[in-house]
Amino acid sequence: MPSYDIGTIRERLAEWVEASRPYAASGRVASYIPELSKSPHNALGVSLLHASGESATAGDCGKKFTMQSISKVFTLILALMDNGEEEVFRKVGMEPTGDNFNSMLKLELVRPGIPFNPMINAGAITISSLIRGSSPEEVYGRILDFLRVLAGNRQLSCDEAVYLSESETGNLNRSIAYFLKQNGVLSGNVEAVLDVYFRHCSIQADCADLARMGLVLACGGLDPLTGNRLIPRRYVQIAKTFMTTCGMYNASGEFAIQVGLPAKSGVSGGILALVPGQYGIGVFGPALNDKGNSQAGVHLLEVISRELDWSMF
Repeated sequence: MPSYDIGTIRERLAEWVEASRPYAASGRVASYIPELSKSPHNALGVSLLHASGESATAGDCGKKFTMQSISKVFTLILALMDNGEEEVFRKVGMEPTGDNFNSMLKLELVRPGIPFNPMINAGAITISSLIRGSSPEEVYGRILDFLRVLAGNRQLSCDEAVYLSESETGNLNRSIAYFLKQNGVLSGNVEAVLDVYFRHCSIQADCADLARMGLVLACGGLDPLTGNRLIPRRYVQIAKTFMTTCGMYNASGEFAIQVGLPAKSGVSGGILALVPGQYGIGVFGPALNDKGNSQAGVHLLEVISRELDWSMF
């Protein structure tokens, strides 16, 4: 994979953002979580962070948004660090579903009735129940602290308005969680687990935060800017594999063909992506396509990957 000078990328990045921004017009801002509907429809921003510490940014990269499903990558890693692979994958599977991220169809149709993977809502709710802590507050606090370390930003916090909006309207997620409880997959108090889930989905970040988190994953769990190992390499391998196979919901195969990078999206319009060994990437574009991914953000990543020849494949 060729390496491109960061200065060259800086020169072109604003041009690529403005070429992709019009694609937002054909997308829709998520409204099933009412607070998300307030996001600016045409916003688009990107931040790239190289392992050397040099960065490139363009567009609306300073706008804050909630991580939503992007947080699932890191709750999976934390659950693996707490429990090990055997225990985690006794509760969740390793396969794509081909269904919408909030579907519970296969929980009933396919035995043994565990969620297919940790990136869909059913899997992420189950993963939230596996993170250690004596109370929902302690579990959430550990997740937040983990993300703050990975982002190098102690100011990360929960967007309380989005959290309340998710909690008040999350009836489908409640249905999924109680179904998992009935099947013996989910242990503990269902509402306490859901509170953790809603809170970690509501943690605010910006493109630079995502890029820094992505860089740690790109470097196998080592933070190249501090020299500290933050995640065991094996767990990064697992997380990056899920990002490649399941990270863009049921458009993950198409994304692998068109972009060819591990990535995870969220319905706030965020996308975290990475170039192995080189870059962490954060994108924000709240207008979504029909698969729940940022319409303009996906196009931007297609352009960047094609122009810089970054596809892993």
